Amino acid sequence: MTVDRIGSIDPIQNSKKAGKPESVHKKGDIDSVNLSNEAVEKGDLYQAIELVSSAADVRAEKIAELKQKINDPAYINDTVINKTAEKIMDLFGL
Repeated sequence: MTVDRIGSIDPIQNSKKAGKPESVHKKGDIDSVNLSNEAVEKGDLYQAIELVSSAADVRAEKIAELKQKINDPAYINDTVINKTAEKIMDLFGL
């Protein structure tokens, strides 16, 4: 039995056609599975995506710090407002 494609549960869509899997040889009572190179590559990509998705966001500390500053009434003053307005105007080329 051979498996040609991963099918609709494939998390990584690729326009390449599935490579032909290597043939399966019976060796006595030992079962074995051979995967195509494409299946191995997609498995590696899937693992990389899962690793990146599960990684902690290193900017979470920065976000918490900014939230704390914004909630402090002394932080928002004319200087902060003017600098923010200037950055917005520069962004729009005004």
